[in-house]
Amino acid sequence: MMNQVEVMISEEKVETRVQELAEQINADYTGKELHLIVILKGSVFFACELAKRLTMPVTMDFMKVSSYGDGMVSAGKITIKQELDDDIKGRDVLVIEDIVDSGATLFHLKKLLLARNPASLSIVALLDKPDCRTEDIEIDYCGFEIPNKYVVGYGLDYMQQYRNLSYIGVIEE
Repeated sequence: MMNQVEVMISEEKVETRVQELAEQINADYTGKELHLIVILKGSVFFACELAKRLTMPVTMDFMKVSSYGDGMVSAGKITIKQELDDDIKGRDVLVIEDIVDSGATLFHLKKLLLARNPASLSIVALLDKPDCRTEDIEIDYCGFEIPNKYVVGYGLDYMQQYRNLSYIGVIEE
């Protein structure tokens, strides 16, 4: 099943913004080591591009957290499908997320991670849909605020398709 995808944010704009976010994170973490927690699967593309631009020593771990089934709307139920391999106690942690809409997933995840006593915990998200927010969650580094549309590309998918698009797009119905 292939749908038409309309470009919302071009590849060039995404790459420029990732560089800007990296520069901001580099400035904030000068002289520190940063532990990246990549939220699978959608954040992988963003995490790789961001990590290549970070200048401090970094380590990386992965979690798989889901609030979506196979649909286009959050199911509201949070499930941790893959746990961290590494202990984060006393470490400066940056959670890398592809998109924040309701904020429920990150709200739950942040509470879980803070209970593990990191030295600091920040969140970077490529995309933010503030109009969808149902939980009060702060994003420390935000790539783009977007309207309430279902987006694909740059790691984001619809039923496991479209992750490999080099831009952020909207599926046309």
